[in-house]
Amino acid sequence: MKSLLLNLPLVADVSKIATDDYVGFTFFVGCMAMMAASAFFFLSMNSFDSKWRTSILVSGLITFIAAVHYWYMRDYWASNGESPTFFRYVDWVLTVPLMCVEFYLILKAAGAKKSLMWRLIALSVIMLVTGYWGEAVSRDQAAFWGLVSGVAYFVIVYDIWFGQAKKLAVAAGGSVLQAHKTLSWFVLVGWAIYPIGYMAGTPGWYEGIFGGLAMDVIYNIGDAVNKIGFGLVVYAAAVAAKDSK
Repeated sequence: MKSLLLNLPLVADVSKIATDDYVGFTFFVGCMAMMAASAFFFLSMNSFDSKWRTSILVSGLITFIAAVHYWYMRDYWASNGESPTFFRYVDWVLTVPLMCVEFYLILKAAGAKKSLMWRLIALSVIMLVTGYWGEAVSRDQAAFWGLVSGVAYFVIVYDIWFGQAKKLAVAAGGSVLQAHKTLSWFVLVGWAIYPIGYMAGTPGWYEGIFGGLAMDVIYNIGDAVNKIGFGLVVYAAAVAAKDSK
């Protein structure tokens, strides 16, 4: 037993992060921030009625799934020094559709149908699958697949800014309308960070503009801002609805 104890390491094997490793730093901070956000959303669920509880739960699931993937992506980056493209897209294919579900949940009381939810989910999956194909599988045609992904993204933007989702939000008014407006800005401005990251990490006509940028840093900052921000908008709407009673 004594010899066994002597052979055990005194501390856990933790990957080192260099002081100038901004990618590793943002992976670590992103993981911790989304873990904290998950705990906050999960613990606050019971403060609201059933109308908002599911939305808060989904917000917590989004940040929790992202935190788990960031834990693996941080280690992958530390071990290989390569972008964890596969893990990142697995994260996105789970969390981005859930972010689309948030629109349906906050508009459900205003008469939103499940067809709206499935349409947004389908568009988000097309956006992600074609983005992955261009970034990881067919990099020589990255510009084409990025264009296809971008078209799906702009259809989502149109739906929530001018389509059925916007009409339902206007009809609902109050905290629902305010939440919808803010979430719509996140999709228009916040999600626009990702095409920049895509162009920074793939070959194409845009290399001279975005080629020198750190793709993973852009993606990591975008994830933290958008996923935590989405949840905080829903939380604020739930608080406003509760206070108005």
